[in-house]
Amino acid sequence: IGETEKNLEKIFDEAQKGSCILFFDEMDALFGKRSETKDAHDKYANLETAYLLQRLEQYDGVVLMATNYFSNIDEAFLRRIHFVFHIPFPDAVQRRELWKKAFPAAAPLAADVDFDFLSTQFMLSGARIKQIALSAAVFAAAKPCSIDMYCILRALIIDLQKQNHTFVRQEFGKYQHILDFLGEYENDTTNAID
Repeated sequence: IGETEKNLEKIFDEAQKGSCILFFDEMDALFGKRSETKDAHDKYANLETAYLLQRLEQYDGVVLMATNYFSNIDEAFLRRIHFVFHIPFPDAVQRRELWKKAFPAAAPLAADVDFDFLSTQFMLSGARIKQIALSAAVFAAAKPCSIDMYCILRALIIDLQKQNHTFVRQEFGKYQHILDFLGEYENDTTNAID
């Protein structure tokens, strides 16, 4: 208790000295709505919020914040935000480019990688595409083989499972057969519905 405020004070003090830009990612974790005080946890969470409001008022530098949950931000913080930029979810054309750029030029990419299918069939953010590509590269290196649709779809299925996404085999179109190989290889961890 109180450690968060001490650490934030150090950050703000150092940033003020160096004329730094502060960036808070996942800002909803720190700048969330204050709640009714029911217990000690609520009391201290509300104190942290009040402390942050005070320090933001005092800080004369640039503060950038990012969140996927804008509606969870305390209204007192929203009043202090000068500019809000909404970054829309990537469309299929943008997702195709994200898929292509997720693999470096030196990556051993197989000829069967179907960027059109991946970009149109699965609505994913850039961050998730990047993570799937990285996991696919790890799967390929473990085999070892080039990064192919099998590796990518295996990584994609694991990502979908992490997101609690229940999917149907038809989502995989002409690649449904890969689900069968994955099921055999991973003891049926695909969670696909027939």
